Amino acid sequence: PRGRVVKKDVERYLEEMKEEGREEEAEVVSEALQPMIAFSVGEVPEDQVVEMSRLRQAIGRRMQDSNQNFPHFYLSRTYKTGALMKLRKELNQLLPESDKLSVNDFILKAVALALRQYPNLNASIEDEKHIRRYGHVNIGVAVAVEGGLMTVVVRDADQKPLRLIAREVREMAGRARDGKVRNDDIQGSTFSISNLGMFGVDNFTAIINPPEAGILAVSAVQKVPVVEEGELKVGSRMNATLSADHRVTDGAEAAEFMQVLANYLEEPMRLLL
Repeated sequence: PRGRVVKKDVERYLEEMKEEGREEEAEVVSEALQPMIAFSVGEVPEDQVVEMSRLRQAIGRRMQDSNQNFPHFYLSRTYKTGALMKLRKELNQLLPESDKLSVNDFILKAVALALRQYPNLNASIEDEKHIRRYGHVNIGVAVAVEGGLMTVVVRDADQKPLRLIAREVREMAGRARDGKVRNDDIQGSTFSISNLGMFGVDNFTAIINPPEAGILAVSAVQKVPVVEEGELKVGSRMNATLSADHRVTDGAEAAEFMQVLANYLEEPMRLLL
């Protein structure tokens, strides 16, 4: 196919050699090619041209616009997650299976509380001369659906308990995957979180979801070697990267936000107060 030599070609050639009375030569060639034939994975499939879904087209347009027109800058930080994982385990032992808390629920609550202190990150460009700082803290959570991604929105996440946040995310994500999403589920976010930790991702950066000023890319919680008080130990760690709009905020302010976020994630009892 398209000039490629495949297993059938080799077998046909060996048969032709035998028909021509070149059995010994065919045997030598066959023996030499046997390792390659044995490990053959079959013919390479033909290229496919598939139509982009409307969702994929919309994602492409929005992300291209954001990447080209929003001056992104990035800050990464590693967070200690030992206390968070311990608290999550203890709380989940008290909750029914339907109400279990995910790591992302804690992150969502922590981000919402940190944004209260840094309104420039809970904002968007209004026009060339004005920035809109949102009064509500509505956190968008990226959910993988067939054909792309959809962002569901937890409204006033800074004011809701973890259990309610978990329930809302679970219900909205379910509706999104089932194709039954409601308009209120996907509109009105003021900041977004993209979490790929469930796929074991070590680190990544995300493109800002217009018209927001920032998005937090969250990686996997992992057991890694760490040095504490001069001793090598096994610690629980998580990497996160903030993508921020440089028209709205600056590096120092974004770094302070990441520090406040650490206070909530590394002392998670604050999330219950």
